Amino acid sequence: MKKLIVSIFLASVGFSQAQTILNSKSPEEFRQLREENKMMKGDSIISKEVVPLSYGYIDEKDVLKSIVVWEIIDMNDKLNQQLYHNSDGLVTQNKSLFQILIDGINSGKISEVYDDEYFTTRLEPEEIKKRTSKLVISDDLIDKINSGAKVTEADRAAGTDVYETKSEDVKLLKIKGMWYIDKRDSQMKYRLLGIAAMGKDPQTMGVIGGDGELVDSGDDYIDLFWVYYPNVRPLLANYVVFNGKNLSSDITYDDVMNARRFSSIIYKSDNGLGNGVIKDYIPRDADAQLEESERIKAQILQMENDMWNY
Repeated sequence: MKKLIVSIFLASVGFSQAQTILNSKSPEEFRQLREENKMMKGDSIISKEVVPLSYGYIDEKDVLKSIVVWEIIDMNDKLNQQLYHNSDGLVTQNKSLFQILIDGINSGKISEVYDDEYFTTRLEPEEIKKRTSKLVISDDLIDKINSGAKVTEADRAAGTDVYETKSEDVKLLKIKGMWYIDKRDSQMKYRLLGIAAMGKDPQTMGVIGGDGELVDSGDDYIDLFWVYYPNVRPLLANYVVFNGKNLSSDITYDDVMNARRFSSIIYKSDNGLGNGVIKDYIPRDADAQLEESERIKAQILQMENDMWNY
């Protein structure tokens, strides 16, 4: 009976995680090992760091045809909720894609962070912090500081409000990638180039209107930052995506993004003749915009069919 219980436990939490927690002296030790991506093996601590499979070199002359597309991933879509799941339990831990990115930026593991989708304007750590958080000091605390009176830590805590863009505030992601035909392999391939997190602007949080009530920014989302995807692959390859049906699943975020295991809508494309934002050339017609997105998808599929005509 005991063997059966242990077997069920190992199957539900994953062998490597169970092995770590069963050999940890305390929950704190286990959490620290998990955060450092390490595990206990006997009396030793070993690394579980995974190196993602290299893309390999693509010669320009081997690209027969290509198109760059920008897409929106809606976290409200059931298929995409795996990217939104964020928890901090003892046995299992899953971070949302946004949480992994922001933690990686804050820790310095992600260095290629930009303001725009063309990766031209790099964002410094302080600029990123301003885009994802806001510090508001009350008038009473300001008056006390200006008066020269002694200000305690309790005073500062009581008179300071911190507003942050958290995982639950990031309901949309933008991705930029290229579909291309590799004539060496005679295959249509996809290469993800960048990811943007879209969330509520913290500068609009906690704003009091003329009626004395908080102003609700609603669904007014902004691009918080863009990250160059090849730079974040080593990090995403070491984070497992939440799978409610199988907690021992070892599918990583890098696997999901490269295999395109998500639902998305194209909102912009570039076929070499210029960028086209669908809502700009088809304004005020959501149905027609969606049809145009589907037309571009069909155009991408047609690229592969046309390959055999060359």
